[in-house]
Amino acid sequence: MTDNFYSNPAARRWRTDAVDDSILQFHRSLPDYRPSSLTEVSALADELRVGRAFVKDESFRFGLPAFKMMGASYAVSRVLSARVGSPDAALPLEELRDRLTAQAPFTLVAATDGNHGRAVAHMARLLGLPARIFVSNYLSKLPWAAIESEGAGVFGVDAPYDGVVAAARAYVESAGESALHIQDTAWPGYEQVPQLIVDGYSTIFSEADAQLGELGLLADLVTVPVGVGSLAEAAIRHYRSRPDGVAAAPTVLSVEPENAPSVIVSLQAGTLTSVPTSYTIMAGLNCGTPSSNSWPYLIDGLDAAVTVSEDDTRRAVHDLEQLGVDAGPCGASSLAAMRAIAGDPGRRTAASLTSDAVVVLLSTESRSANPI
Repeated sequence: MTDNFYSNPAARRWRTDAVDDSILQFHRSLPDYRPSSLTEVSALADELRVGRAFVKDESFRFGLPAFKMMGASYAVSRVLSARVGSPDAALPLEELRDRLTAQAPFTLVAATDGNHGRAVAHMARLLGLPARIFVSNYLSKLPWAAIESEGAGVFGVDAPYDGVVAAARAYVESAGESALHIQDTAWPGYEQVPQLIVDGYSTIFSEADAQLGELGLLADLVTVPVGVGSLAEAAIRHYRSRPDGVAAAPTVLSVEPENAPSVIVSLQAGTLTSVPTSYTIMAGLNCGTPSSNSWPYLIDGLDAAVTVSEDDTRRAVHDLEQLGVDAGPCGASSLAAMRAIAGDPGRRTAASLTSDAVVVLLSTESRSANPI
């Protein structure tokens, strides 16, 4: 049986290269961009016995109810910019749309458990392109309908997430050059696009730094929900690229469902490992295999990992709602994770969770993105 907690004391000293700061400028150039809110919740600080607690609320990004547009917008723009003669930078959206009118139409393709596929479909709509999104037939009808509302074709697959990715991959291989696979997980031979998506997520953490900085604060611990690990990779790359002496690197804590523990199982095994998964209300985290791109960052740079139950996550959704925070199950898993370590002295020590710590809970989606 998998132990539901993991820690790596060496991770805090590990360092990596910084992400290009032009990505933040790219997002700022998009219509309707605004930083997501960083909301202080004093009741959580009291409960968790920390100095201050904040929720980075990704429930509204570019009109969509989840963080996924941050990665999809940047990756789609970079991939298509390269196709129209700008391989080194993302063109402004209006210029990119104009240049695409002179090209044979591309189709954007993705596999999804909900939010990523909708983000890719939304980008396709903004650029006047068709999109073909593959989903599991086990996906609830609301996210399916939300993807269709963006004008995309939605295609069901009788398989969990890994099988849906395989179906999208097979379609792209058969469709030829006009089909562009925009996937947020990597495998050997398919690394560039997933890396662009991770790079796009970096803006979330740059915003959080700036928002805390306005209060004269730095994060001591950041909790990140993980599916294949791409968002956790973005957090690790952001916080582990700070020069020594500039700011202390915070603890990065990942959280995933008990029913889909691919990251923590891999960490405990010391090698990238696939696991069988089963139903979870944390649909966006229901992934059986970590991304091959993210794995080196997870094994070397992730401080701690925890899994959470369905019941604890439901309670976290409800409690955050009572506190005025709109969080779906994936987002609320961050609170369930903090509760899983805050009451355990050994885990508190492993995560460097002190009574004066500044804690950031990343809430990745609204309840409307994944109702329960």
